[in-house]
Amino acid sequence: MQNLLHPQPDDTAPIVTFIVTYYNQPVPILCKCIDSILGLSLSNDEREVLIIDDGAEVSPMNGLMHYGDNIVYVRQKNQGLSMARNKGIEMAKGRYLQFVDSDDYLIKQAYEHCLDIVKSDPTLDMVLFDFTHRPTSQTTFTDQPAQSGTAYMRWQNIHATACGYLFRRTTVSELRFTPGIWHEDEEFTPLLLIRADRICVTNAKAYFYYKHPGTITTSTENEKKRFSDLMGVLSRLQNQLDRIPQNERQALQRRIAQLTMDCIYKVIVSNPSRQHLNTCIENLRQKGLFPLPDRDYTPKYTMFRQLANSALGRTILLHTLPLLKKER
Repeated sequence: MQNLLHPQPDDTAPIVTFIVTYYNQPVPILCKCIDSILGLSLSNDEREVLIIDDGAEVSPMNGLMHYGDNIVYVRQKNQGLSMARNKGIEMAKGRYLQFVDSDDYLIKQAYEHCLDIVKSDPTLDMVLFDFTHRPTSQTTFTDQPAQSGTAYMRWQNIHATACGYLFRRTTVSELRFTPGIWHEDEEFTPLLLIRADRICVTNAKAYFYYKHPGTITTSTENEKKRFSDLMGVLSRLQNQLDRIPQNERQALQRRIAQLTMDCIYKVIVSNPSRQHLNTCIENLRQKGLFPLPDRDYTPKYTMFRQLANSALGRTILLHTLPLLKKER
């Protein structure tokens, strides 16, 4: 009997569509990313590689001609990362999808392990793996027993980065990234997880992300937009709570609380002024996100909640968090 939740796979479809989003990176870096995908033990029929050029100032196409039919190159006007990823989702034919940023690459042995997981269990909706910014020679891997995305998010803090998992195309359904915002992964990932009936979590360090050296100075305008966008993400996630079953609601509530805590933390370390913090707290309070919920999610969350929910505690945070940030 056919499983209606997990329809029989289309044997003619690629196993994975790799969605590589590109904008103004040096072409050799993009090629290194593509080579890491083509170097996997997938045949031409088992993979699809989409290069989504989000309106780069100079098209990299001349530097990609040698790939021939191994890639599909699509150029669109500059609309931001969310729209580039959405274009990839709409075009993809693979049973599973994998986002890859053009300045990063996949680590062969570890990513092959992730592919082995979905090949051995085609009912999985997602494989969540680890990532690194240092060279690694990992040869052994530990996988957790399969569980639902809701169960995982209810009891664990998650890494929201959308490049950190391989996921079934049918699971994403109508879900898309919100255009034109920072923190788009923070909204997309938890909503995808509560759609996933079966996930596997592995410690395989399968993704190398390029860690840009130094600290990038951001303008006040950018900081305001980041804060505004995160407020929007929190509001939209909160609006989902009345639309989903109780078990999923509890999982999403945990994620919202964690994001709210992160929001307060970032406000303090980026601009440790009482006025700035009070403005943040008031905005969160108006949206029903503050005080932080009385839940013992983690020891760190419990301690932070107790401090943030009192005026004296917020004074302590204002004086200590920026110093701890500098020490790191």
